[in-house]
Amino acid sequence: MVKLVSLLDSLYGYKMIHEGNPDIHSIHMDSREVVEGGLFFCIKGYTVDGHDYAQQAVSNGAVAVVSERPLELSVPVVVVRDSRRAMAQVATKFYGEPTNDLQLIGVTGTNGKTTITHLIEKIMQDQGKMTGLIGTMYTKIGHELRETKNTTPESLVLQRTFADMKKSGVTTAMMEVSSHALQSGRVRGCDFDVAVFSNLTPDHLDYHGTMERYKFAKGLLFAQLGNTYRGKVAVLNADDPASADFAEMTIAQVVTYGIENEADFQAENVRITSTGTTFELAAFDERMEISIHLIGKFSVYNVLAAAAAAYVSGVPLQEIKKSLEEVKGVAGRFETVKHDQPFTVIVDYAHTPDSLENVLKTVGELAKGDVRVVVGCGGDRDKTKRPVMAEIATTFADQAIFTSDNPRSEEPMDILRDMEQGAKGDSYLMIEDRKEAIFKAIELAKEDDIIVIAGKGHESYQQFRDRTIDFDDRIVAQQAIKERWT
Repeated sequence: MVKLVSLLDSLYGYKMIHEGNPDIHSIHMDSREVVEGGLFFCIKGYTVDGHDYAQQAVSNGAVAVVSERPLELSVPVVVVRDSRRAMAQVATKFYGEPTNDLQLIGVTGTNGKTTITHLIEKIMQDQGKMTGLIGTMYTKIGHELRETKNTTPESLVLQRTFADMKKSGVTTAMMEVSSHALQSGRVRGCDFDVAVFSNLTPDHLDYHGTMERYKFAKGLLFAQLGNTYRGKVAVLNADDPASADFAEMTIAQVVTYGIENEADFQAENVRITSTGTTFELAAFDERMEISIHLIGKFSVYNVLAAAAAAYVSGVPLQEIKKSLEEVKGVAGRFETVKHDQPFTVIVDYAHTPDSLENVLKTVGELAKGDVRVVVGCGGDRDKTKRPVMAEIATTFADQAIFTSDNPRSEEPMDILRDMEQGAKGDSYLMIEDRKEAIFKAIELAKEDDIIVIAGKGHESYQQFRDRTIDFDDRIVAQQAIKERWT
């Protein structure tokens, strides 16, 4: 329980309507979840405006409301310029600034965030640390799994989760930090110790508008990182041009990793096979060979990023090597589907042009037969990447099958026609139904072919205009293989 005025100490320029200082027992952004003694934040969403539900929140027990405009309510109304940012600051205070007591590692970038956070998690757990993880796939507190709606949750959920982690004995937490979260201020109040940058390639331009604004949003993580005397570290990809800008934006210590350019964590003599990747790691005054089960040059970058983050967090390099060499993979990231078939099926989350090209290039170097790719693009998202995805698919695969991803409110065939504009040649099919497309790819496969099913990875659902259905690429592929080879 906290007094309202005490929670508002960190806010400037707010106005109070109906003065009062009630006890606040809980905070909410969903009017349906409000209970007696709650503080309700009116948040403008993409489809719903929380201001329209303020009265319902009061009826359910809210004793105060934070909004962006005056409201005629029977309880104190706190009017602020930006209720989403105000919520981040208030939530941090309400939950006792939990990240001040955690070692918090944030990972941002277009691709690789999920893999990097899971690699760091493995290293830290092997060091005997109780860990927490927040990301695209789920939230984990120790071994407890919680469902997540966004890569980076809203600040209220985020701070409550960190408070739960602290109560559960978590000492080290890893978090995927999305550009949307940085832009909207969701991670305000998060005391990051290490911030990691993976890469920057075109994505989310429907939201950010331009690559420059997208880069700026990513850079906010490093701009807010803090002072070097507190041990803050920015881990940057020396092979990505955006890192130079991020290095200028932060006053934290900078540690770099890379393959092509000189870096503090350098991979040399990279050798990729169908079963794994080996490289020599040169890190400061140490050098060692690392053999990982992960495949591809992009996997080397992810491993380097995780190694650097763990090293600056105090883990010896030999211990890092041992942990990384034990990792078998991350769900939905270059994950193989096996049923004794004479060809290879790989499910990967690749949903951006860069990630799809990386996967197909890696597969192309390993394939003895043809490479086939099943790929789509999400509805209600950046339309400019649709023809680019198709161009990459038809350039780096012998055959492409364009199909539905998560169409959301759009007509699936409209998305496929947008993709088709970028297709090269005629080595492609358009099959609207994703299950049918996967079955077709497996039906066409010959011995030693490699099929890549791209875009959804670990996801276990498919979103349409009027419904969400259960759908897992891995399960569907397994069914198709069994039907053909049983």
